[in-house]
Amino acid sequence: MQCLQEIHELRETLAGHRRAGRTIGLVPTMGNLHEGHLALVAEARRRADIVVATIFVNPTQFGPDEDLDAYPRTLEADRQKLVEAGCDLLFAPAESTLYPRGGSAQTRVSVPEVSEGLCGGSRPGHFDGVATVVTMLFNLVQPDLACFGEKDYQQLAVIRRLVDDLHLPVEIVGVPIVRDRDGLALSSRNGYLSTEQRRTAADLQRTLRELRDALEGGAAIEPTLATGLARLRESGFEPDYLELRAADLRPVDASTRDAVLLAAAQLGPARLIDNLSLTLPR
Repeated sequence: MQCLQEIHELRETLAGHRRAGRTIGLVPTMGNLHEGHLALVAEARRRADIVVATIFVNPTQFGPDEDLDAYPRTLEADRQKLVEAGCDLLFAPAESTLYPRGGSAQTRVSVPEVSEGLCGGSRPGHFDGVATVVTMLFNLVQPDLACFGEKDYQQLAVIRRLVDDLHLPVEIVGVPIVRDRDGLALSSRNGYLSTEQRRTAADLQRTLRELRDALEGGAAIEPTLATGLARLRESGFEPDYLELRAADLRPVDASTRDAVLLAAAQLGPARLIDNLSLTLPR
């Protein structure tokens, strides 16, 4: 696996692959890799000739009181995992390489509507940072396809809209959530949890499953969500949101059948997110 840090090296290397007619799959990450990330690499490996992973802890998607400084950086361990997963190229630039004028002076990409509410409501500017760095990586790598996890449901929707609105020639591939044995969605931030908090964390997914079953059985939406919020608080979570949206993230109405439950909650030092798709009855 090649490991590159400079833009000109990345462009020169990938230009050679393109001249040879090879397709390129991209897996953008912030590192501290787990099985969820490696599932993205496996999907890209299945679909493309050359797999490019990126590791970059993007400062513009963190708020002033968020965990940018504490976010785990495990480059050497990540590098080994990517080698074992069959990745062809790792691009791990310095912050000054992507943001030579600093994040505050950086041109920003903003995706309206789908960025609003949910995580976008409680993390102002977060999705502008995501959209900006993803656009940058698409420009640098020029992949045929890019793989993103469905755990970050709103982020995936933002990226799909970005590609659609800007007519970018990139196929966006959503990869199903990878879960631990107790149902907790794998996340780099799970490492912040104590042993006791880790046991509690699985209650987030259990609550979503209970709500899904109730809603698919015809239960009223608002009382069901209120019950879910109460259960999360009883378990020790501090819920940020628990919402039912149409699959495209528009509000649910009488015609909605394909829907998604989305939740974000603080548990000790970790902000956990999860979602579960469901079909509403007629």
